[in-house]
Amino acid sequence: MVRLIAADMDGTLLDENSLLPEETFELIEKLRDRGVIFCASSGRRYETLRWMFEPVADRMDYVGSLGTQVYADGVLLDREVFSTRAVLRLFRTCQEFDCFHLVLYDRTHTYLLNDQSSYVRELDKDLPNAERVYDPPSPDVSIIKAAICYDRPHEIMDMVYVLERELGDVFSFMPSGNTWIDVTPRGISKATGLEALLGYYGIDRADVVAFGDSMNDYAMLRYVGHPYVMGNARYAVKQIAEKVVGTNVEHGVQNEMRAILEGLG
Repeated sequence: MVRLIAADMDGTLLDENSLLPEETFELIEKLRDRGVIFCASSGRRYETLRWMFEPVADRMDYVGSLGTQVYADGVLLDREVFSTRAVLRLFRTCQEFDCFHLVLYDRTHTYLLNDQSSYVRELDKDLPNAERVYDPPSPDVSIIKAAICYDRPHEIMDMVYVLERELGDVFSFMPSGNTWIDVTPRGISKATGLEALLGYYGIDRADVVAFGDSMNDYAMLRYVGHPYVMGNARYAVKQIAEKVVGTNVEHGVQNEMRAILEGLG
């Protein structure tokens, strides 16, 4: 029995224009009425996700910022803050490579550690209140998310290896598309966020369906009982799928949500 559905956003739930298909809201409502919880599991921050799901924002749950923000029933279950010392190491490492453009985030602000022209802004809409800074924020600022904009897409895996080699003791690095490398504190992922959510509800992971398309979804897909992977997903992610569904352009997640709803009888 499916008791919870978790879905990534970009390349998964969102369409080719990075918009939520209108049918999504009705499906979330109907599934909730039948006892199936929907969770947005994303690199985007909690406040951004609530804005995107405004019509049903109080009828669903959230694993935001790649697992550093977890909310159930409007209650904050977990918030992971980056170590100040680790952030400084990340900043100094990025300075050694001219292809790395670091972005740091607190709950409501974005800190660009390079000139704004270095960032491909259309690929990450979660950049509100962007501020150009020359050093990481002071320790009294709680950093909950980091990402690296990368301008040599054909060599992204080489540079992920470099980052793991230099900083793998404190961070995990995951390519997101061809232009971004997501950064999380070691041991934190969408999977750990879901684990907190399931503990809150007493749901077994065998009763969870998750949808994803990229490497930052890998841990989540491995964790759940039913990993459903997009037709437009990366090759490595497809290899661990229980089922490969339609693409995000075809509204593959929404079609599967409808099938799950119909299967409830």
